[in-house]
Amino acid sequence: MPEPSSAGPVAASPEDSDAARLNDLGYSQELSRSLGVLGNIAMGFAVVSPVVALYAVSMVGTTIAGPAWVWALPIVLLGQCLVVNVYSELASQWPLAGGPYQWGRRLLGPSFGWMSGWVWQFAVMFGNTTVAYLAAPWVFALFGATPSPGAMVAVAAAILLACMLVNAYGIRILSWFVSLGIAAEAIASVLVGFTLLLFFREHGFSLFTETLGAEQLSGGSTVMAFLAVLAVAGWGFIGFDACVSTAEETKDAGRQVPRAMWWALLSVGLVVVLNAMAVALAHPSPAAVVAGEDLDPVTTAVTTAFGSWSDKPFVAVVLVGFLACAMASQGGAARGVYSLARDGVFPFSRQVRRVNRRQAPIGGLVASTAVSCSGLLLGLNATAIGSLIAFGTAATFLPFFLVSLAALIARLRGTWVPSGHVRLGRKGTFLNVLAVLWTAFEVANVCWPRAVLAPPGAPWYQVWAGLLGTGAVITAGLVYLLVKKPQLPTLAIGAHGKVPGLRSTVGSATDLSPHLGVL
Repeated sequence: MPEPSSAGPVAASPEDSDAARLNDLGYSQELSRSLGVLGNIAMGFAVVSPVVALYAVSMVGTTIAGPAWVWALPIVLLGQCLVVNVYSELASQWPLAGGPYQWGRRLLGPSFGWMSGWVWQFAVMFGNTTVAYLAAPWVFALFGATPSPGAMVAVAAAILLACMLVNAYGIRILSWFVSLGIAAEAIASVLVGFTLLLFFREHGFSLFTETLGAEQLSGGSTVMAFLAVLAVAGWGFIGFDACVSTAEETKDAGRQVPRAMWWALLSVGLVVVLNAMAVALAHPSPAAVVAGEDLDPVTTAVTTAFGSWSDKPFVAVVLVGFLACAMASQGGAARGVYSLARDGVFPFSRQVRRVNRRQAPIGGLVASTAVSCSGLLLGLNATAIGSLIAFGTAATFLPFFLVSLAALIARLRGTWVPSGHVRLGRKGTFLNVLAVLWTAFEVANVCWPRAVLAPPGAPWYQVWAGLLGTGAVITAGLVYLLVKKPQLPTLAIGAHGKVPGLRSTVGSATDLSPHLGVL
């Protein structure tokens, strides 16, 4: 007889623990769990993207409020930190792809969760449209060509298809490409930003107390101008929830995903603030930006400081940053669709939930890419794409609000007590209240119709784009909810178990079960 081993029981590997935790939540491990915490941070960093954020908001912010617009950035960053506090507790307890859907149904029931997931999903998919469309001009700039609206749409569609191909090869290949993009971000953001700030300043720091008359676009009101800038700056600090999208592919996700969200948001936030200040101080004529004479102040500041030779290399680096953002964002969208489809609560779920042999959610990739490409049709009218940008920002903040609200209601009811690795206790309730107030304010602020955020002479529907677009997605979701009743499979299975972390209360979310794996 062999002698018994004295080594004791063999500890389960982190992968086994993650798979067991996922099984406890009702799902089998179908995606490849191969990301470490750095890989998860990279996904969030790439989607938030300091390059994309700065280019999306710098010119608009300066035009609306002058150089003083930069003060909106730390305010929005602080507000988003409140959201991350809530997301950290939820992601720690339920580290699942499709966070708003998965969390919402556990906190307030299947109908609320489905609607949260529906709104979040379309916000991300149309956000991909915006990123691809904004990346297209850099392709033409690299070759010195002037694009037509049709050519812009064609190149943006090609970018989305190329990103889908990379995503289809699995999380490892995606992580490699994203890491390359982050290296480009480091060059284009950190290195260039510090160089401009230290060696090429044209103005003193008192510049940030000046509006240069930009408030005239807001009827002469500095307050209204600053509120508009807060709406614009919101675009620069969304995307950290991409860390949640890859939770089922991250090792020790309950611990690492919350950390990754913090690292992604704070690192990008600090870089964006640094570069916004550096560009303003190094720009030869901020007044020209306010007057609408310089539509690309970032490139102007860089080429003025480093010389004309830097134009093409800088364009190439920025383009790589945009492509990394598009790939990571599309990967997050695909995983969100996959999370809904595997529960049988998304249109064509049987096809959309498919995973290929590389353990990539190929069905979600195809579906999300198709929706994102359809949004590019607005780009055939060169001014209409602004409607998509406005809607994308508004619709992204709406899920932040819905998740924060659901968490707060469940806390106050006593039906949810955080039981993951992140538990903030009473402080968490206070921060949750602030997160609800912040996101409610920002949703209303972004949706508020402002002619100043639309091109001159834009049609009325573009001025109202944020409210109209968000209303259209909510209306479509409500109609689908009432007609197709996608929440019923979740509700039917819910009687067979309880959700970990929820107290048993009649009529509460406790009646829901996480065991929805085979639908």
